[in-house]
Amino acid sequence: MPGTPHTHLSPELADHMKAIKARAGEYGLDFFEVVFEVLPFDVMNQIAAYGGFPVRYPHWRWGMEYERLKKRDAYGLGRIYEMVINNDPCYAYLQESNSVTDQKLVMAHVYGHADFFKNNLWFSRTDRKMMDQMANHATRVRRHVERHGVEAVERFIDACLCVEHLIDPHSPFVRRDEAPGRKGEAPEEEQPEKLPAKDYMDPFINPRGAVERERAQLKEKAREARSKFPRRPTRDVLQFLLRHAPMEDWQQDILGIIRDEAYYFAPQGMTKIMNEGWATYWHSKLMTRHFLDAREIVDYAEQHSGVVHMPPGGFNPYKIGVELFKDIERRWDRGQHGPAWERLEGIGARDRFDDKSTKGREKIFHVRKVYNDISFIDEFLTPEFVDRHRMYVYKRDPQTGEVRVVTRDFERIKRAMLHQLTNMGQPFIYVVDANYRNRGELYLAHRFTGAEVDLERANAVLHNLRALWGRPVHLQARINDEMQVIVVEDPDGKPKRYKVTDETPEPAHAME
Repeated sequence: MPGTPHTHLSPELADHMKAIKARAGEYGLDFFEVVFEVLPFDVMNQIAAYGGFPVRYPHWRWGMEYERLKKRDAYGLGRIYEMVINNDPCYAYLQESNSVTDQKLVMAHVYGHADFFKNNLWFSRTDRKMMDQMANHATRVRRHVERHGVEAVERFIDACLCVEHLIDPHSPFVRRDEAPGRKGEAPEEEQPEKLPAKDYMDPFINPRGAVERERAQLKEKAREARSKFPRRPTRDVLQFLLRHAPMEDWQQDILGIIRDEAYYFAPQGMTKIMNEGWATYWHSKLMTRHFLDAREIVDYAEQHSGVVHMPPGGFNPYKIGVELFKDIERRWDRGQHGPAWERLEGIGARDRFDDKSTKGREKIFHVRKVYNDISFIDEFLTPEFVDRHRMYVYKRDPQTGEVRVVTRDFERIKRAMLHQLTNMGQPFIYVVDANYRNRGELYLAHRFTGAEVDLERANAVLHNLRALWGRPVHLQARINDEMQVIVVEDPDGKPKRYKVTDETPEPAHAME
């Protein structure tokens, strides 16, 4: 594998790179230095298999991913044009076989990504020296392999990778967890509330028996709080395992590595539409206004249309993202937003309105800075946008495989998109009780937000959690529109399922 890349461009590409960088800066894009490297497709696939990092910890899944990419290229099912890494400096890899037109488009696209990485709020807590950290992780894992053997380490990494999504992506910004060493500590004990009354009326307004009963109930509640572990549902399951699961030092180190990398990649999953839309917006503007020669128009149009093509029944984040940014710019340039505009009546009144405010560019830079995909879609997807782009919700006919339109209703389309994007498409899973039934068993619960848990995936996750926790694991989840509990008791045993009823012991109803 190649080491950390250094800028290696032909004189022609170097000149184009300098011109594109300068023009991007004039438009207000702000980015870390970008280091470009031109690579043959085979090396490009190797780095892509490692997630964009030339050196990562050893594991069989990198080889599997490389074979998948190699076959995709061989059968003409697609190829990688570029990769760009959130780092300081940013590292960008260009495909050697690209034409000069393609390379210019890709470099403009990369500068859009680099600006987004540096300035979007959700990337602000990521490690900007992750290239070095990945190499450090690889060294640590290789040391564990030397001491404990390839099979033991790879088997443990397999278990960790299966549960790597069980993190809390918002936790870098909001403190939720209990401080280490405070397990079971309860808040100050509450006292019964007494109604205000004069001394001679107090025995009648606040009967002693009622006050004592309330005091006893509060004591019982406080006792339960002291014994509850964790004290409140915990979303960062990996952190909980690091603190409380019975693991050896080398296992804790590996799980910590997997968790650190999961948090590094999380903002990319949370901003896929915005990030790709922003980069596409800027490569389109830079190329069409400044860097496209007449002889390159056909080649550029072919490549750009491939980027934003929306296949029937498909979802293209590049297309949705760039069109929403363009729509926001147009609306804020003309003042087509806000309560006054929404109150306009009459046929075509809203479309004709133009206050010449020209605030569009300022607005899209603000959006780029503070939004993620959920807030982006929630605020800026409009009925007019859905109608203009003929969006719809579809399902595939199980017998013919054909795509059939289910609805073109705006609210249902928006709701479907938000469900697909919420928590990066992963279910919300919380640790509710780490000593279930006083047996040291782990009880987790799924907070239902519109999407049910995939049963096959849940079984795999629970088996690996069972291996990490060392004792039986329970998951309360909505399956087939009913609340069920899945239990994995033995490491190699078949999961058991039962319905949640009123007789089911607590905390089975905790997350309903």
